[in-house]
Amino acid sequence: MAIKVGEKIPDGKFMTWGAGGPEPKSTDDVFAGKTVALFSLPGAFTPTCSAKHLPGYKDNASAFSKKGVDSIVCTAVNDIFVMNAWEKDQNTANSITMLADGNGDFVKSLGLDFDGSDFGMGTRGQRFSLLVKDGEVTHINIEEPGEYRVSSAEYLLAQL
Repeated sequence: MAIKVGEKIPDGKFMTWGAGGPEPKSTDDVFAGKTVALFSLPGAFTPTCSAKHLPGYKDNASAFSKKGVDSIVCTAVNDIFVMNAWEKDQNTANSITMLADGNGDFVKSLGLDFDGSDFGMGTRGQRFSLLVKDGEVTHINIEEPGEYRVSSAEYLLAQL
């Protein structure tokens, strides 16, 4: 069952890229005491993710900040090396925090994973966006399979 508005983000761990390379981060590190715009996508370097989803959040980073959002966070079921390469490719280091959910444990804990085995992708995260205030979900937007609309930066911004 998918996480709902009013529920706390479950405890979890991610990998991020720090000054010395891969670094672990907990959900408390990411969400405690902050307002976070979190979005998930099926995978780094995939067409819609690279052409629309990630760039939308990058282009709207200052608008999120003006609405009181402390950080924008992107997660995908990819390893940290892929997420770091994608961050460099998309030039998002100053606007978006990349969180690698390498085994899909985080999206599974949210109930927002899907089986992409028919496409050779294995378990992935659904395309969605959340607004999280001090660890509690205040907005949730989950896409229908194959869609890109309600998880966009523009859609989430309109809700704030």
